[in-house]
Amino acid sequence: MSSKIRRKKGVRNKKYLFEEVIEALRYSKGKPLNYKQISSFLAITEHGQKMLVQHILEDLVTKGMAEETDRGKFRWKFEGKQVTGRVERLMSGSAYVIPTEGEGDDIYVHESKLHGALHGDIVSLKVSKGRSGRKAEGEVEEVISRGRSEVVGTLQVKGKFGFLVPDNQKFGADIFIPESSLKGATDKQKVVVKILEYPEEDNPIGEVLRILGNAGEMDAEIHAILEEFALPYSFDEAVIRESEKIPRTITPEEIKKRRDFREVLTFTIDPFDAKDFDDALSLKKLPNGNVEVGIHIADVTHYMKENTLLEKEAYARATSVYLVDRTVPMLPEALSNDLCSLRPDEDKLCFAAVFELDSEARIKSEWFGKTIIHSRRRFTYEEAQERLENGTGDLADELKLLDDLAKKLRRDRFQKGSIGFEKLEVKFKLDEEGNPLGVFFKQMKDANQLIEDFMLLANRRVAEFIGMGKTLSGKAAAPRPNVYRIHNSPDPEKMRSFADFASKFGYKISTKTERSIAESLNKLMSDVQGKPEANAIELLAIRTMAKAVYSTKNIGHYGLGFEYYSHFTSPIRRYPDVMLHRLLEKCLSNDKHYPKEADLESKCKHSSEREKIAAEAERASVKYMQVKFLGDKIGEEFDGVVSGVTEFGFFVELNDSLCEGMIRLRDMTDDYYYFDETSYSVIGKRFRRKITLGDKVRILVKRADLARKQLEFALVEMGNKGAGPSPKKETRPGKQQPAHPLPKKGGSVKDEWGFEV
Repeated sequence: MSSKIRRKKGVRNKKYLFEEVIEALRYSKGKPLNYKQISSFLAITEHGQKMLVQHILEDLVTKGMAEETDRGKFRWKFEGKQVTGRVERLMSGSAYVIPTEGEGDDIYVHESKLHGALHGDIVSLKVSKGRSGRKAEGEVEEVISRGRSEVVGTLQVKGKFGFLVPDNQKFGADIFIPESSLKGATDKQKVVVKILEYPEEDNPIGEVLRILGNAGEMDAEIHAILEEFALPYSFDEAVIRESEKIPRTITPEEIKKRRDFREVLTFTIDPFDAKDFDDALSLKKLPNGNVEVGIHIADVTHYMKENTLLEKEAYARATSVYLVDRTVPMLPEALSNDLCSLRPDEDKLCFAAVFELDSEARIKSEWFGKTIIHSRRRFTYEEAQERLENGTGDLADELKLLDDLAKKLRRDRFQKGSIGFEKLEVKFKLDEEGNPLGVFFKQMKDANQLIEDFMLLANRRVAEFIGMGKTLSGKAAAPRPNVYRIHNSPDPEKMRSFADFASKFGYKISTKTERSIAESLNKLMSDVQGKPEANAIELLAIRTMAKAVYSTKNIGHYGLGFEYYSHFTSPIRRYPDVMLHRLLEKCLSNDKHYPKEADLESKCKHSSEREKIAAEAERASVKYMQVKFLGDKIGEEFDGVVSGVTEFGFFVELNDSLCEGMIRLRDMTDDYYYFDETSYSVIGKRFRRKITLGDKVRILVKRADLARKQLEFALVEMGNKGAGPSPKKETRPGKQQPAHPLPKKGGSVKDEWGFEV
């Protein structure tokens, strides 16, 4: 039999022995074994344990997992099937394998059955019947291709060799660096390492490619994030030269092709620190009492032609990435901040969706096409909000009119099933060197929502126009290929689980229909505001939702309640919007040469993947800045709430900064705590103290690890209980040992929803 099985001397409990017996049978390669042979291999000498092996073998036959070939001889029966997929490791060391075709559930693989497979690898997997409540479990049979050839991390030099500790803790192994491959790198430096060998039983072997700087230093850590997520530092010179050669002059011939809005009131509303303004609103009162609202979007495709270096680079990047101290733009500055930016007091070329709206924001007519505009004013969100609140200042009446219309659009949207989740967005005040001076939160006020609702309107109606085969004259045409932003309805099992959790606090969620779920969630989000359990409920609700992605196959956008939805309004920073502009132009010009749907789908998949990478990189940079912000506050106490629970500890989010750190179960010495995944809690086995999502706590900042972007807290005291019952008073401390049940995918409940305008 294989030596892969880990023998353990001494007495085992039945659950542990059950697992060992199964492994012994599986690795016997089909050879029947009796209880004596299995006991001998497992180093079992005690008679009672041998009899337990016999009982387990008989139990496996009853369960259909083994068969008795001869009297007293047993063979593993369930051989399972072969699956190919990508490894996604968990912090615990185990992993899930995501099938490459995207069909079927993700398959759990215990750490002992990965056999050298690392995070991101494509593997061949043998799937068998799951245990511990899982539908299926797997074992890696072969690594087909490696996910990463270059890895970023912190170097640890010991004598004449070193190890790279990867920044991505999911990677799965430290990388051995021989002396000859250190290339001058020293201890505690951030480096990029190229993996040269993957020994089957030992650590990967690599060599240093680039030295980024000292671990913990701002520049080195941000460059490490760029390297980790394969984000470019800059544009190639050839791309920059091409962008700078684009003519700046707008010719009279080009103006004649467009609808001229230069005499119509037009302005932009953007964040105070924005440099690229890709959308503007125009407003004109009509003689019939209605108003004409234009949503004008930078005409990127006028300047960025297909099959150019610019186009290829934009597609490769697919999205702009917003780190805490810098932006990695999709387009070079010549386009993003100059040619395509809708700056005030300049003529600019746009693609627009123009609507005639009555006093109830009902659409009376619509028009799509190319425009030329001249923005009169650049508002920050704060300036626009001030006018909405005070009713004074330039264009205050016009902003009020647009706000009234936006609120009616919003009301209609929610009546038709749109779901409203609002999350605070963390922003940092930085000094000239990029160090954090303080934290503030970006909140969605009326000025922000005004822009959001008109962008949603444009996105929805353009999607309908292309996808339903409409024409500007109102005649029906054949549906055309389109690029949709789709969002699936919640998984019924997850939704039922969430409904059960919410019911513990007295909230009812109807799971009968998709519409009733949306209505229930909106009511729930309103009802929990200001309640102790609000944080726990909101986090789990977001976790229950699917992710929004790009696709040519329209299933609608569940979260927004739209049957048709696309991204049209941000072509400076999103490639799918560029694709949509080109499709819309073909529709308007009656060009029948549409791209093949398969080609569009491939680009949609690429864009969705790049969007996910961008979100992960942005979270990593925020996490680094949060650690840096609290780095000089070791030993200080703060109030927070429990924001996530895992088998190895629980996360606490601080009230005044939203910085998140972990309190490890192994550090809690007052009891033996175990993870109860059904209630998202950790519970003390001896004194039954329960710590669960939403609980108010006071913590002490224990450790701030810049290299790993981790904050560790120590529990000072429980505040007023949020989700859980009042803790019982401890009378005697007990020795703490962390519990280790099989982890659920993801561990923490903290996640992003993925909806965006």
